[in-house]
Amino acid sequence: MFVSKEELSLESVKQYKVNCPDELSKIMVIKDKIFELGQKLGQTIIFVRTRNSAGMLHKSLVDYGYEVTTIQGALKQEDRDKIVKEFKDGLTQVLISTDLLARGFDQSQVNLVVNYDLPVKFDSPSEPDYEVYLHRIGRAGRFGRKGAVFNLLCNDRDKSIMSKIEQHFNIQIAEVGSWKSEEDFEDALKKAGLL
Repeated sequence: MFVSKEELSLESVKQYKVNCPDELSKIMVIKDKIFELGQKLGQTIIFVRTRNSAGMLHKSLVDYGYEVTTIQGALKQEDRDKIVKEFKDGLTQVLISTDLLARGFDQSQVNLVVNYDLPVKFDSPSEPDYEVYLHRIGRAGRFGRKGAVFNLLCNDRDKSIMSKIEQHFNIQIAEVGSWKSEEDFEDALKKAGLL
């Protein structure tokens, strides 16, 4: 019996939806829940849609005192190579990335993926990019390790895109009870086998 690569990738990590009231609460979820609980679990990749989002999120997290690294296509190749090497060597724990690293980036220590922005088609921003979504979630739980993906949703457009992703892959993604609840995030990580 053969299992399609799509099914294999979707089954190897536990996926969650996190409903956030606004963009600031997405940052609070990363700062107060994912970083606080996830720092002892391995490395984290946070995917954003644009370079501007990457820069804004990076600045916000650094302003809160967190060490994060950001990679995106506007960087020189040698700078991107250095950032990737530092992440692969474990010198950095959190990497913010555009879809530059969604494919072909294998790092066994990545246990958490955060979709700060859901992937959408470039020419149709209300339509999900299913292939990119699959590649993004495939960054967690590599080489048989356990992993979790948190999809941060803050408006009707995000919820519509997430619903289309669920329909496309014929899955129901569990919802974290409250974006404010540390217990709900702990429970999610336990169900993913990470705590």
